Amino acid sequence: MTSLTVYGAQLLRDGRSHRILSGALHYFRVHPDQWARQLRMLHAMGLNTVETYVPWNLHERDEGRYDFEGLADLERFVALADREGLDVIVRPGPFICAEWENGGLPAWLTARTGTRIRCLDDTYLPAVDRWFDELIPRVAAMQHTRGGPVSMVQVENEYGSYGSDAAYLEHLRAGLVARGIDVPLFTSDGDEDWMLAGGTLPGVLATVNFGSRAGRAFAALDKFRPDQPRICMEFWDGWFDHWGEDHTEREPRDAENALREILDHGGSVNLYMAQGGTSFGPWAGANRGGPVHDGEYQPTITSYDYDAPIDERGDPTETYWRFRDALLGFRRSVGDESEVPDVPLRLPELEEQAFRLVPVAGSAFAAAAGVSTSPVPTVEELGLDQGVVIHTAVVSGPRAPLPLRVTGVHDRASVYAAGRLVGSGAGPVVEVPLPAVPAEGLRIDVVVETLGRVNYGPLVGEPKGITGHVMHERQVVHGWTSRAVRLDELDRLARWDAANEAVAEVAPLTLTGTFVAPQRADTRLAVDGVDRGVAFVNGFCLGRFDAAGPQHSLYVPWPVVREGENTVTVVSLDPRTGTPTHACARLVRGSGFIPA
Repeated sequence: MTSLTVYGAQLLRDGRSHRILSGALHYFRVHPDQWARQLRMLHAMGLNTVETYVPWNLHERDEGRYDFEGLADLERFVALADREGLDVIVRPGPFICAEWENGGLPAWLTARTGTRIRCLDDTYLPAVDRWFDELIPRVAAMQHTRGGPVSMVQVENEYGSYGSDAAYLEHLRAGLVARGIDVPLFTSDGDEDWMLAGGTLPGVLATVNFGSRAGRAFAALDKFRPDQPRICMEFWDGWFDHWGEDHTEREPRDAENALREILDHGGSVNLYMAQGGTSFGPWAGANRGGPVHDGEYQPTITSYDYDAPIDERGDPTETYWRFRDALLGFRRSVGDESEVPDVPLRLPELEEQAFRLVPVAGSAFAAAAGVSTSPVPTVEELGLDQGVVIHTAVVSGPRAPLPLRVTGVHDRASVYAAGRLVGSGAGPVVEVPLPAVPAEGLRIDVVVETLGRVNYGPLVGEPKGITGHVMHERQVVHGWTSRAVRLDELDRLARWDAANEAVAEVAPLTLTGTFVAPQRADTRLAVDGVDRGVAFVNGFCLGRFDAAGPQHSLYVPWPVVREGENTVTVVSLDPRTGTPTHACARLVRGSGFIPA
């Protein structure tokens, strides 16, 4: 039976000195039918371990309903890693950051706690314990000590960047042990002293996260733990992107030199990311700018390419080959003669083609039962985690023309008067001119779209939708009917009948088209004539697209492509001003960051 142990300043595996050479690969960002190949890509790069987070909100999107299938099949992923000969590091959270919606915390939970999270809060902590009762025994059963590949388990995640509740960390540590974790536990934090002071625990292995200057980072770690192994749990070999900002790239030689420096300083390493993959569906998170992360809202793009050594679709980059040379050279230098597989062949891509998108008859917007409420409810109060809400009310008249002001908008709102768009914008405040109101009153619709929840900093747990008021001049508008839908669930989309025609003319427009594939192969989807929206292929939600870039096309993994005819569905999130007459889509090749 293999086992990883910590002995003073050394890591031992089967009693022999060992270096962790790991790469991050999130099972939930890669199609399950591609897991085996991508794990082989990691192994062929010279790695001996794979690391993954566990996103709570994917596994328990609705309270009490657990999902461990498809993209959420953690146990299948770990079994495939074992078959490939890789150890597995599991980082179960409950908070994961990861540029993932709400940092992995379920929206139903933070609807109750708000930002009172990651501490000994009497609402937050019992929910964590219930989740760990479900998750941790699954992880425990796959440990080295029970014949599986799981070699290490993390306590929380970068806690020192957030808080200082040592009793909370100790509760999590004790809970992991009580639920059967007996492989080495660890914490991971930035290399600042205040981060290490707030995030480490006595008796638990401490690791550091950084992108360069390994000597400085390990020196900071040594001050806290002079007699333990040096481990970089996140070597940031690239970075992520926000909508409307430039694509981040790292010079491959610079990344290679930083990796070699880690190895030269006696460190173990986890490449973050080895392959970034894709935040399919609505799961991409967001950040807040500013020194304390409470400034400008910055939603993260769908692609999690990360400029990683393995690109979004699973092919090697120049960085991959440089890392492979460094890793294999290091292994030879320490007498590691274990077999490394050949690099898998590049995957085929479909030929480029274009096709029309035509509107679906009626409005393909699913409505939950209308909820009459006063004031406007948040998305969470409507039982949603993210999506689109149509709020409808009547402003009594007669009244002179006055502005309509929507406060606390998370994240975009479009306002309609009698079915005509009068203005739209991003939050937190959207103000639009409202025409004169006749004696019989004026119907107004406020269509609110959510983007990703903040995944890092003190504002994780913010509510979505309208958290303020809708005011006509300074008067609060009451008497709302609200309809909500998750835009990533096509099976819940329903048609409005004639009685709902007024709502249909402001609801998001759905368009559809088809392409023909001679074989099942990867491709990328670009949409023209619609600036913002969500796209599906054969019912699989690829994620959001936005003309603001820097991502210009969405990755379509080969397992969702059928030989023959394939259906593309696009839900337009552009403000409704009519029906697009020239909407079309294209299958394209190459990087998603090159304008299609």
